[in-house]
Amino acid sequence: MLDFDQIVTVAQEAGDLAMQQWQVGKNAEKTWEKSPGQIVSEADIAVNNFLRERLERMLPDAGWLSEETAQDKSLSGRDMAWVVDPIDGTKDFVKGKPGWCVSIALVQNGAPIFGVLNAPAMDELWTAKAGSHTEVNGKALKASQCAQYAGARLPVEELPDHIDLTAVFKPNSIALRLAMVADDRADLVVSTRWGSEWDIAAAHVIAEEAGARVTDAHGGKLRYNGTHGQAFGILCTSEAIHEDAVARVAKFLSENEGQT
Repeated sequence: MLDFDQIVTVAQEAGDLAMQQWQVGKNAEKTWEKSPGQIVSEADIAVNNFLRERLERMLPDAGWLSEETAQDKSLSGRDMAWVVDPIDGTKDFVKGKPGWCVSIALVQNGAPIFGVLNAPAMDELWTAKAGSHTEVNGKALKASQCAQYAGARLPVEELPDHIDLTAVFKPNSIALRLAMVADDRADLVVSTRWGSEWDIAAAHVIAEEAGARVTDAHGGKLRYNGTHGQAFGILCTSEAIHEDAVARVAKFLSENEGQT
């Protein structure tokens, strides 16, 4: 039987490995673009290789879906799979900023059942078991209870004057932004672009177990470990404002068709 504590230990060790290269001003020469606007670093590759070796040893028959080995889909679609982002928030990582994490999810029949986010530069370790518990640094999580969309806290660098939301600290890692909703540090996280499963799988179970609503941008159910590794957008909100958020996203998409 799989020991969840072993997964947490691996996440901690992966974070230690990443921290060895997280040095302000010393990462630029160790990065490159794998596609336009998509940065990867030597640390991403090193942590990915470490995680794959350790996690596949735990569950040899499980599939593997990771940002740095996304082209390897030979094991995608299996009943159980690891869905991993070795360093989510690489832009913060290479700039010496703390808003990045190691993200590990174990997915069963399309749903994340275990999730771990290790954000060592922020000294935060987030863990969750579906149907059991969710916590950060041993503290049980209770998601945002925000009851009104107007004024809701959104992790963002700045907001246009006409947007009726409140800007709060935004880590580059979208997984950590979802975790903020789980810990009542934010009320809303939204993306209306095609995104990758490994960015959100672990944070999904962390936020959902805390009482947040997590769906795609249309309000639909997210399923993981498909053959393409992508979903359209993400909505993570307090329970009370989710319906309003879905409606506002639909209006935005209608008004900006072809531009998202």
